[in-house]
Amino acid sequence: MKNKFLLSLSALAIALFVFSGCAKVPQAEIDNANVAIEAAKTAQADVYVPEAFAALQDSMNVAVTSIEAKKSKLFKSYKNEKAQLINVVALSEDVKAKTEARINELKAEIQQTLTDITTIVEENKTLMTQAPRGKGGSTVLMAIKAEIATIETSAAEVQAAVGTESFIATLDKAKAVKEQATNINNELKAVIEKYTKK
Repeated sequence: MKNKFLLSLSALAIALFVFSGCAKVPQAEIDNANVAIEAAKTAQADVYVPEAFAALQDSMNVAVTSIEAKKSKLFKSYKNEKAQLINVVALSEDVKAKTEARINELKAEIQQTLTDITTIVEENKTLMTQAPRGKGGSTVLMAIKAEIATIETSAAEVQAAVGTESFIATLDKAKAVKEQATNINNELKAVIEKYTKK
């Protein structure tokens, strides 16, 4: 009887050992999630949608932390962690789509800003013909003409930079050029208005 009890206990211990050994770390899911995160980073999600990319990394960290915590347990199941890791892969696709959408928004904004610059520059050239040429006026107009030429050169450089650097940096440059053109425009309008009042 004692032997049967020991035999049953041994069989139970072996079954428990085998059962606990069945739950292996979901390495394939971890690898897939890491590849998905790297693909999102390659798409520059960390640059264009940093909040979404950070949430993606946080989801991965939660799953990995939970797996690490369970490794030392006798009875372990990684079912929830597998689901989390599969979700990380799906979430990475969403993050890549958001990145692409953000890049397209920036491209459109850059093009619109460049169009605005062209319109303002053309208006500035027209205003130059209406500006007074009295005492010192010609010198000022020559300086403004040089500034307009610089703005046109800068706008061409911005156009050439599209796609060769961060779209955020390109948009910032385009906005700065537009601001310069607008300042000249306001200055010319103020001078013309002052002159016509006289």
